[in-house]
Amino acid sequence: MKKVLLLGGSMYILPVIEAIHDLGYYAITCDYLPDNIAHKYSDEYHNVSIIDKEAVLELARSLKVDGIMSFACDPGVETAAYVSEKLGLPTHPYKSVEILQNKAKFRQFLADNGFNVPLAKGYSDWKTALEDAGMFRWPVIVKPTDSAGSKGVTKVDTPNGLKEAAEYAITFSKTKSFIVEEFIEKIGHSSDTDSFSIDGELVFCSFSSQRFDGNAANPYTPSAYSWPSTMPTEIQKELRSELQRLFRLLDLKTSVFNIETRQGTDGKPYIMEVSPRGGGNRLSEVLRMASGVDLITNAVRAAVGDEIVGINGDPVYNGAWAEVILHSDEDGIFDSLEFIPDFEESKVAEKQLWVKKGDAVHKFTGANFAIGTLVLRFDDQEELEKYMADVSSFVKVIVK
Repeated sequence: MKKVLLLGGSMYILPVIEAIHDLGYYAITCDYLPDNIAHKYSDEYHNVSIIDKEAVLELARSLKVDGIMSFACDPGVETAAYVSEKLGLPTHPYKSVEILQNKAKFRQFLADNGFNVPLAKGYSDWKTALEDAGMFRWPVIVKPTDSAGSKGVTKVDTPNGLKEAAEYAITFSKTKSFIVEEFIEKIGHSSDTDSFSIDGELVFCSFSSQRFDGNAANPYTPSAYSWPSTMPTEIQKELRSELQRLFRLLDLKTSVFNIETRQGTDGKPYIMEVSPRGGGNRLSEVLRMASGVDLITNAVRAAVGDEIVGINGDPVYNGAWAEVILHSDEDGIFDSLEFIPDFEESKVAEKQLWVKKGDAVHKFTGANFAIGTLVLRFDDQEELEKYMADVSSFVKVIVK
């Protein structure tokens, strides 16, 4: 029986554990939070920090695992590649993963290789960043170099706000570093979704419409997604070509990837983030519902070196699909969800609510404060846009 070591224990890896079991394999989870929900469903749990590469290496070696995954768990991605490379398990080159996982290194790599990229630079203290204020076109985005889920991200309009934004970003960085990046104003919706590579060939490339709640405590935390993307077809084609070029330059192998892209107001396509893991917010799960392609099971297959099956090209969607990230706009006590008449019965393909009446909820400062998801199916794009233009028009989170 093959053993798969999963780094992290959040609810987002429950479908991965299910896939491991469906394949007849053995699921092992590890992190330093024994109460995380995934540990209740794995076959074995070990209390080891997922950012401690040597400790995870020792654990993986002692358990004689066949594969390591950090699905929907950004802090463990580098560790998974490091340990896999040391043990000769399926992985991407560790040096390439280091570049992808560090925003400053990634921006520099893109610039050095002729990709469209915003001017960006990494720092470890705000004073040095302030000295460089004149090199940037303002506004800028300040964010941790090594964090995901939109945590620690601030848009800064003038140099006067740089100190506060930098200190905030550092609190979310394990390396205590941050990046200052020129803000790329987008045309339409940006894209954040999952794709799949086999031996470095991008065989399944999806684009979404990533949506935001301007009233949320953190307006840069994604609050909804929809497929197909509204991004122009020619921009999608150019991005697909550039992503393929990136994969070859970095010698990437077989894996699911979470990819963020956008079209700037200058008309150019931009690759914003690429991470060799499944995305958070259940993206691969929704893609499976919408297209019938199972990236999750194939990610498990990739981790243990099995043949990839059922991925034969880019996604074809059965209708128009959306995912809503349920959240509260304020701290308080959760009471209920309220839908407009007939909407839940006719449009909601799946509802997951992670809180119950009486539970404390927090305002939406990051993806970690989501309280559930809705997966919606519409007959066409026009109907989808009618509802997704204002999520509060069909569902409300009631907080007291």
